[in-house]
Amino acid sequence: MDGHPQLARYAGGCRRYRSDRYSVPHRWPQGEQVTRPANAEEQLVAKLRERGETVAFCESLTAGLAAATVANVPGASTVLRGGLVTYATEVKAQFLNTTVDSLEAQGVVSAATAAEMAEAALVETRADWGIGLTGVAGPDLQEGKPAGTVYVGLCGRVGGDVAKRGVLYELPDEGRNAIRAAAVQAALSLLLSTLEEK
Repeated sequence: MDGHPQLARYAGGCRRYRSDRYSVPHRWPQGEQVTRPANAEEQLVAKLRERGETVAFCESLTAGLAAATVANVPGASTVLRGGLVTYATEVKAQFLNTTVDSLEAQGVVSAATAAEMAEAALVETRADWGIGLTGVAGPDLQEGKPAGTVYVGLCGRVGGDVAKRGVLYELPDEGRNAIRAAAVQAALSLLLSTLEEK
């Protein structure tokens, strides 16, 4: 990954995202557009079951909505390990084994924090995949970032190693609940597309 802006097609419109460089097990297709699949949660559960793998979540702005969305799918109990809701900054710091000051210096709403949240979900639940979600649902700015700014972290076990990354989505500001729902779909679609590449 080179960190250059790329386009992600989402909910009928193009939104820019940036992928920060971490230890990434695969290369995000340069210049391709990523389309949100219909029923991403159903496809994700089916794909994880097919692979015999599991997922867990660490959520901030979505407050458990991602885990609940997966849990709505019949058969989810075979793939969903659990989830952490780390809404408050001090709770995030606790699960990320850091201090509030360090977390705020890094950015509570950042690619690095999202990736670390994903890793915390994976480690705490012993899942194969962890997803972290942090962002701004609005209406107020947070850390100078506008509503619709969402970072999705993805962490997976690759052989004996754990690899993680964070991706920025700039979602349309259509209200808090719409942003939260869109963030969930972005996160599920990110993992689904990753699994389909492997």
